[in-house]
This record gives sequence, C-alpha cells and structure tokens, in this order.
Amino acid sequence: MKKKLIAAMMILTMAFSLAACGTADTSGDGGSQGSDEAGDEADQNSDEEGKETDSSDEEGGETGDSSESDMAYVKEKGTLVVGITDFAPMDYQDENGQWVGFDADMARAFAESLGVEAEFIPIQWGNKIFELDGRTIDCAWNGMTLTDEVLSAMECSNAYCNNAQIVIVPVDVADQYQDVESLADLNFAVEDGSAGKAAAEENDLSFTPVLDQATALMEVASGTCDAAIIDSLMAAAMVGEGTSYENLTYTVSLTTEEYGVGFRKGSDLAAALNDFFVQSYEDGTMQACAEKYGVQAALIEQ
Repeated sequence: MKKKLIAAMMILTMAFSLAACGTADTSGDGGSQGSDEAGDEADQNSDEEGKETDSSDEEGGETGDSSESDMAYVKEKGTLVVGITDFAPMDYQDENGQWVGFDADMARAFAESLGVEAEFIPIQWGNKIFELDGRTIDCAWNGMTLTDEVLSAMECSNAYCNNAQIVIVPVDVADQYQDVESLADLNFAVEDGSAGKAAAEENDLSFTPVLDQATALMEVASGTCDAAIIDSLMAAAMVGEGTSYENLTYTVSLTTEEYGVGFRKGSDLAAALNDFFVQSYEDGTMQACAEKYGVQAALIEQ
C-alpha cells in the first residue's frame, strides 16, 4: 500500500513538472514571436521615417533652391519696390503726395514695361544693402553713386547720369571757401551712407550724418552746421536764386561720379533695366524725362 502511494505521488509530481515545462515553452515561444513582431514593426517604422526624411530632404532642397529669378519674383507679386529718399530732382513728392522726379518717373516706366506697378518706399540710405538682401525693396534707385562698395555688394545697372559731390555754404561766406584747404575748420552735414559722407571722410573733414540730403540743406540754412556736401544735380535744383534756399550756394567740387541703379547681387533685373535704358534712350523718352526735371546735361548716352 505504501509503495502504491509513493508511486502515485511520483506520477503526480511528473505531471505537474510536464505542465510547468509546457507552460514555460509556450511562454517562451510567445515572447520570441512578440520580439520578432516588435522588430518587424520597428523596421517598418524606421523605413517609414526614412521615407519621411527623404521626402523632407527633397522638400527642403526645393525650398532652399535660389534659382528663382528676381524677374519672376517681381512679376509674381506684381510690384517693383523701389528704395528712395527725398532727393529732388530725382525722387520727391509733389503737392498730391505722389513720388515724382527723373528717377521716380523712369522707375515707374520700367515697372510698367515688366507688367507690374512701382511702389516707392523711403529708406535710410545707409541701410540700402540690408534692405535689398532682406527683400524689403527690390532696387535702390535714388541717384545712387556707383562706388566700389556698391558695385561689390549689388548687381548694378549701367551708369545713366554724371554727378559730383559739391560743397554748400551760405552765400555771404562763399568767397571764403573756394578750395579744399579752406574747408578744414567747417562742420558738414552729410547724408548717412552717401557719397557725400565718403567725400568728407576722404578729405578728413568734420561731419555730422543726417537722414538725407534735404535734411543736410536744412541744417546749413538753420545754422546748425556750417556747410553740407550734396549731389550737384540736387544742388542745381534746390540751391540758389529762384529756389527754396536762395541764401545758399555751392562752391568746391570734391568728386566726379556716375549714377546707377542697384539690385540684389546676381539679379537678372539689372540686365533687363540696361535693355530698357537703351530702348528709352533710342526712342527719346529718357531725354524727354531728363528735360522735364532739368538733368539733361548730366545724362549719359546709352
């Protein structure tokens, strides 16, 4: 009896052991299958992420592509944004607040030839390169002197007007300032970022930067500054008998220079403007516009 009881207990123990082993094996198979499925899912997710990354890279490549021309950009938005300052006879506002002048009228005609409208935005002239690069403006068209700095930083048109930087003083002291040496003790008002400021620096003259050339004239007229350095074309229109500044005159010429229009570096609009200049010179519209504003003597043949 005792032997039978022991045998029965051994059989039960073996049965429980087999059941436990069977459960462990089943659990092990399930774990292995779950691991494989997780691996497959991870691989699938990795592949999908890779595809998304590739797609993102392609989209990024398209976004970063700078092949779009300035011409296409301007035509798409429908406006040519022109950076200017108050600078008669090139850019100034008439009694109705409209921007007119030789440069303003030519800019408007050029925009029309492109099938867009000209929009004029007054800027701080010293920031013109930043304004261009930031696409706040599409061109700087404001009696801009073609200096080495301008030519290296912008895509410029051909020169279209001759100019000079000249000294403006009150009429009653003009005879005292007839050469560069006589200017040493004067304090000049000059437009910030202009060729006038560069001329003052080149001649070691004391100066105060101001917003624009119109402000420079006001400084001299009010006695805040002794003299100003401005463009000869502006002086001819704004200073002397029959102008708003009859008590001012010009004396010393410090530089000779040429005007051009500046676009973003690499812009295809510069070549388009050169073609427009040639056409408008040949058909006489450029000369007619120059005569309207009294700058015909400074015009450069195209």
